[in-house]
Amino acid sequence: MAADPHVTEADVAVVGAGAAGLYATLTVARRGARVTLVSATPLAQTASYWAQGGLAAALAADDSPDLHRRDTERAGRDLVRPSAAAVLCREAPRTVRDLEHLGVRFDADRHGRLALGLEGGHSRRRVAHAGGSATGRRVVRDLSGLVVGLRRVTILEGARACGLWTDEGRCVGVVCEDGRVVRARAVVLATGGSAALWRRTTNPPGSLGTGLLLARGAGAALADLELMQFHPTAVTGVPGREGFLITEAIRGEGATLLDAQGERFVDELAPRDEVARAIWERMAQDGLPSVSLDMRDVDPARFPNVVEALRESGLDPATELVPVSPAAHYGMGGIVADLDGATTVPGLYAVGEAACTGLHGANRLASNSLSECFVFGARAAVAALDEPLAAGTPAQGPPAPVPVGAPSRATRQAVWELAGLVRDRAGLERLAGDDHPLARLTAAHALLREETRGAHVRSDHPTTDRALDGRHTVTPGTADAPAFELWA
Repeated sequence: MAADPHVTEADVAVVGAGAAGLYATLTVARRGARVTLVSATPLAQTASYWAQGGLAAALAADDSPDLHRRDTERAGRDLVRPSAAAVLCREAPRTVRDLEHLGVRFDADRHGRLALGLEGGHSRRRVAHAGGSATGRRVVRDLSGLVVGLRRVTILEGARACGLWTDEGRCVGVVCEDGRVVRARAVVLATGGSAALWRRTTNPPGSLGTGLLLARGAGAALADLELMQFHPTAVTGVPGREGFLITEAIRGEGATLLDAQGERFVDELAPRDEVARAIWERMAQDGLPSVSLDMRDVDPARFPNVVEALRESGLDPATELVPVSPAAHYGMGGIVADLDGATTVPGLYAVGEAACTGLHGANRLASNSLSECFVFGARAAVAALDEPLAAGTPAQGPPAPVPVGAPSRATRQAVWELAGLVRDRAGLERLAGDDHPLARLTAAHALLREETRGAHVRSDHPTTDRALDGRHTVTPGTADAPAFELWA
């Protein structure tokens, strides 16, 4: 097997080169082990590259991990797994310091202290940024440069994973569309989310939940697929910038949301589900496709990439209002994973947006996602190295490379219309008959949750069912339909 030129041997295979994948790769290599990084795109072109938010961590003198945890649980609407929130909030400050040690330069004030931002749902300033709203770009660029220079790292760029290699119920590798195979003691999926399954999205086109389908094909459980967060302030009606995200940090620095009469109608720093729903309702009330974001009093130098992108499209946010409306942004659900990223399949791990640990509950707290990538990416890498070494040649060879089917334009439109910010049983039952497996599963999960909670709004069930507190929708790898599970 090892002599096959198409097979790369590694201790750990990491699929996905965003923030979570890069940090997991670095963590494995820093422990002296061999790691192969599989990336469908060139490095520094992943979804994390476009992340405008920062890293949430209790770093200020008036803050604490416990306050951060409470804010996380409050935003998550009684669906956050407390142990996951505790791990993130306890380990995030150490992660920020490690990134600084690795050479990531976060924004600082004139005294050299971290310039922490305030974002929706946070009770303290605790969001570390790099280059204002260019945090993802800076971090991914810096970590990509480090990974490329490490001798123990093999990088397969332009390699699109299409299957997981399992042997006697254990994941032992990954197969790519071009026929290349990586054999490893463990595989870490860091493939990102599925927000591009919705037609209107802030995500790049490749965010289609491919990792979720790979995991399901290997027998892993999926959870909370109905819980898609809609970012409140995505640009609309501006040619070339449809879906462009206006970072929440801009509202933290004083930008306001205005209706057709020029009046404020929502607390701009409320959790995202509240703000997105208020915008949606005001758009319906005014009969308009957007509301206005007024950032004319915000210093343009604080957010250069946002200002530059809008000006390139003919809109100057320093003098004009920006038309915005909600767009699919971040999936709280994903591959069921424990606090070390382990899935229900031995040898298979999931981290970042591809995973569902219960951290985000029904509504992710702003900027917890990048922190999650690093905290859980490191934990999964360490745990993966504890998996047993492969002994001899697997009894079952790798599967043939078969591309994962992409959703059609009609599917993406249907998901947006029928499982958008507001949905109902009739629409979801229609979506349940779609050709795409992840669209069907999303509909099944949304049909099961007969309530409105966080990002999940059912017009036919407009209240929250307290009996469902802490209960997650889970589809086991061997099942076709979800059921509720109580996660302690």
